[in-house]
Amino acid sequence: MRVLLMLLVCLFTLSLQACFPIIAGGVGMTAFAVADRRTIGAQAEDQGLQVKVANRLSEQFGTAKYSVNVNSYNRRVLLTGEAASEEIKNKLTELAKEVPNVASVVNEVQVAGNSAFSARSNDALITTKVKSRFVTEGNTFRANHVKVVTEAGVVYLMGLVTPAEGDAAVEIARTTTGVQSVVKVFEYIDKVPAAETTTAAKQ
Repeated sequence: MRVLLMLLVCLFTLSLQACFPIIAGGVGMTAFAVADRRTIGAQAEDQGLQVKVANRLSEQFGTAKYSVNVNSYNRRVLLTGEAASEEIKNKLTELAKEVPNVASVVNEVQVAGNSAFSARSNDALITTKVKSRFVTEGNTFRANHVKVVTEAGVVYLMGLVTPAEGDAAVEIARTTTGVQSVVKVFEYIDKVPAAETTTAAKQ
């Protein structure tokens, strides 16, 4: 029970990053890093890409014309939030692609005014609820294999998962209170890595 409580506290802390205009990802590696399907180097690179992309956008526009959250998983960059015009939204994609080592960019930015603090707080709460349910109900996948990003009630799921794991994560997220819809930003793998099945067999 104590372990579960610590896990939920950590997940809530991470989810609060969504409350800020730009997620720079500077929290460093967590205790779950060793169980991540990305290498330690890839995790560090994703953290760095979040900072580099966020800085690149800020250098071009400042923050007056957009409010964008930057997330990266295995060098796939997800942009969410709001932009003042379609032109700015499209430019955000171009700028992100220019950052070295970015493999691809998924631009889910909406053309709208910046969201209110209350909306961002609600998104953070939704992220926490989804991650908490991953821990308690995700029997077919590990919670730290799926990254959850919430924007305006829409949940974006990132990670290296099998199709079955992805479907299970989507079902949990879809049925979580407050979730408007779910968008898959997964990178699929054919099967669970052998190292994980070996570890599970020993437990």
